[in-house]
Amino acid sequence: MKLTDGHRAYWRRNLVLTFSLLVVWFSVTFVAGYYARELNAFSFLDFPLGFYIFAQGSLIVYLAIIGIYVFVMNRLDRRYGVGERR
Repeated sequence: MKLTDGHRAYWRRNLVLTFSLLVVWFSVTFVAGYYARELNAFSFLDFPLGFYIFAQGSLIVYLAIIGIYVFVMNRLDRRYGVGERR
């Protein structure tokens, strides 16, 4: 099966979105963890910031990543006519 230009554009946008969201995930998970001691010098809601990021902030970011992915992919599916609902 030969891919059309539309299929290639859809796949390219899908890969860019996935890569971008993975960069955000990596930053929140590993980069913030690496700098946790430095972040603990600041406080947020009377908790050390490093602790808060891992206890609550990272979970909120993970949910936002999922929501963004669903929203953008639904728009891409409609735009390129590959969605389950038409």
